Order: sequence, then structure tokens, then C-alpha cells
Amino acid sequence: SFVRFICNIGIHLLFKIRTNGIDDFPEHNAVIVYSNHKSMWDPVIIGCLLKRPIYFMAKEELFSYPLFGFIIKKLNAFPVKRGTPDRKAIKKALQVLNNKQVLGIFPEGTRSKDGKLLEPESGVALIAAKSKDVMLVPVAICGSYSLFSSIDIKFGKAKSFDEYRKSEKLTSQELKEISISLFAEVAKLMSS
Repeated sequence: SFVRFICNIGIHLLFKIRTNGIDDFPEHNAVIVYSNHKSMWDPVIIGCLLKRPIYFMAKEELFSYPLFGFIIKKLNAFPVKRGTPDRKAIKKALQVLNNKQVLGIFPEGTRSKDGKLLEPESGVALIAAKSKDVMLVPVAICGSYSLFSSIDIKFGKAKSFDEYRKSEKLTSQELKEISISLFAEVAKLMSS
């Protein structure tokens, strides 16, 4: 889209972006991309880097900002109500995956103020467990969002959710444990 094209130019003018592992990104599968969350610009940058369109779950308040709300809407983001089980957002996420598209989630549920990883919520595991044949791709965002600074975006290897599934019906505790294991992949990428 035109907005994506303009955003792509903008992010490359404002930051020195380096990617690692993006060439191994799945071309056809349903994919959940999950990442640490440093800035409200994270979904824009990841969305512009991938060849495939990505549908990010974003807190509903972001859609009320005139320019930013317009941009993320045009980049396929959809709102989620934080602090409640938002059935409408979960239904939309499952629809994205059932259509073999790419879903973007920030498991921390909010931005990290100091760049340190926060404890993940269970959303990634919950949505993956309700999907069929979904691949999971961890992404680490490293660096500062200061103007003209370097930002490293590291994409991990895609893994099937079945590698994490212990049983067909997962308890909330198992979903939490899986989410922690998944997010540990982001931590590994950050330190590599």
C-alpha cells in the first residue's frame, strides 16, 4: 500500500535498520510473529520489513491518535482491549491465522520503559493453541529509537506450535508456561 511505502522510506531515513534472519521467514504458512516491545513504532517497523502483510494486535487507545491511528490501521493493525479477555480481538486474530496470514503480537502487553523484558501474558500461546498448523517466529528489537540511531531487528527460526503443545487441551498454567518458554526465545535473540 501507499502508506506502507511511505512508512518504509520514513523509517529508513530516520534510523539505521539492520535485520538478521528475515530471509528465513515462512512464505505461506499461518504465522504468529511475537516480539519485545520498546516503542509504539515497533509494529510499523516490523510491518514494513516483512514482505507479507502483518496484522498486529494493538491497544485500542492507539487508534485514537490521529496520524498514528491512521498509519497502523492502514498497516492492518486491529484494536484489542487490554486488561480483559477481548473476544472480538481473539476472533479477529484466529481469522487472520485461518486465512494463512501473519499475526503480530507483543506478549508483554505493553511497552517496556527501560528496554528490559517484562513477563509475557498468555495470549500468544492461547491464540496458537486455538489455531491449526501455526508457525511461531520470535523477533528481538535491539537498539534505541533515537533519531539516526541503529536498530537491529533479529528474526528467529520458525517453529510449529506443536513443538510446545503438551496436550490437546491446555490448562491456563500450561499456556502461561508455554508463553514464558516462547518469550525466552526473544531473550536469546537479544543476547546473540
